[in-house]
Amino acid sequence: MGFTTLDYAIVAAYLAGIAIFGILQRGKQQSARDYFLGRENIPWWVVCFSIVAAETSTLTFISIPGLAYMSNMAFLQVAFGYLVGRILVSMIFLPAYFRGELSTAYAFLESRFGAKTRSFASITFLFTRMAADGVRLFATAIPLKLIMDIDYPVAILILALIALAYTYIGGVRGVIWVDAIQMVVYIGGALIAAFFLASTYPGGWSAITSKALGSGKFDFIVPGFGSNFWQMPYTLLGGMVGGAFLSMASHGVDQLIIQRVLATKSLSASRRALIGSGLIVILQFAIFLFVGGLLWAHYGGASLSAMGLAKSDEIFPRYIIEGLPPGFSGFIVAGLLAAALSTLAGSISSMASSTVLDLVKPYLKKGLRPESEIFLSRVVTVAFAAALVGSALFFMNTSLTVVELALSISSFTYGGLLGTFLLGALFRKPREEDALAGFTAGIFVMISVISLKLVSWTWFTLAGVLTTVAVGLLLSSLSRNPSGSDQRK
Repeated sequence: MGFTTLDYAIVAAYLAGIAIFGILQRGKQQSARDYFLGRENIPWWVVCFSIVAAETSTLTFISIPGLAYMSNMAFLQVAFGYLVGRILVSMIFLPAYFRGELSTAYAFLESRFGAKTRSFASITFLFTRMAADGVRLFATAIPLKLIMDIDYPVAILILALIALAYTYIGGVRGVIWVDAIQMVVYIGGALIAAFFLASTYPGGWSAITSKALGSGKFDFIVPGFGSNFWQMPYTLLGGMVGGAFLSMASHGVDQLIIQRVLATKSLSASRRALIGSGLIVILQFAIFLFVGGLLWAHYGGASLSAMGLAKSDEIFPRYIIEGLPPGFSGFIVAGLLAAALSTLAGSISSMASSTVLDLVKPYLKKGLRPESEIFLSRVVTVAFAAALVGSALFFMNTSLTVVELALSISSFTYGGLLGTFLLGALFRKPREEDALAGFTAGIFVMISVISLKLVSWTWFTLAGVLTTVAVGLLLSSLSRNPSGSDQRK
């Protein structure tokens, strides 16, 4: 059917409206803490929706349906692991964060170990987030490129400028409120796509679901207890264990999520927001995987080459543009782009907050005036928007689906980060030098594991955690004499 003038108008109006809405939600901003955490209390359900949109909007909308098209719904096993991980974060980390009224996730490491550990963790987060969200920005540019028939660099630049507009002025409050709206919009868009896929297929719902079901597209339980289960990413064991540890890292020690959780202003509200997001994520993944199975039936299981596509990530955007009636295509693409922009905006804000609050303010002996803090925060925000554009351009040429690539990048450092937090939260003996050594060892082990492809990506974080904790505890025990007195000065 193609993208019509009406669709273009809907996309333009929607993006302009959502940017203005984000700016209007900025609230009072009198310091860097207000800018990055929000001065007024934000309802837990808004933060809950924001967490879901921030972590999965781009990747879910674009990549997950394509993943199901090429295989089945086995990725859903990872989503159940995500819920387990969030429950553990709510029990282990959140009480520590709210006990000290911390400004970032990494402030906990300073209170437990020292300033060096906080700075090292913050720098590690910045490099990881820049790489992973560079992939997400590229993923967001895919439908924009198909719609406007422009090159990827131009599409990437357009998206970055729009996200920067309301992040620069609105701060974290603008980002969170925009996220909440977009989650509802893009899930609604997926349901609309599923409706049209079924209604236009000969025989309707029963025919299209029967075809997908008969081909195994709706299978989601893969036991995977064989000898090579380490190499199988989407199994029950790999999904539950790997997903849990990955979620503990992404939602327990990553400033992108912790920035939102701390905006709730209370421990009970943060727990409701975090665990609630895990339940919604399971439903969300199920919807998009289901759409992928319907797409497979719609296109008759055609290969990517037969469809003239280079990546499975392009399948769903192709259907949105060509298979939906005028107006509906525009609505769904608007929701996709705006939700993706929210993820991008959250990334910019979280990296800027970690830089200002973890790496700048602690080392300024005289401090900054409130107006200087706001100015610095906005300058750093612009700098990270530019850095994400460069990262997205770097990752344009890759054979992996964007969801697998982004999660693999995060795993390089997630294990070390999570392991260091666990050392601090669960064990009393490890000191700063033990934590830093364990953290560094975890990163180097992960570089080796990933480079040599020793295990699948779902096991990456666990390998890094085990290395970090083991090295930290070993060094802690070696530094003490048999009577338990510390020999270090």
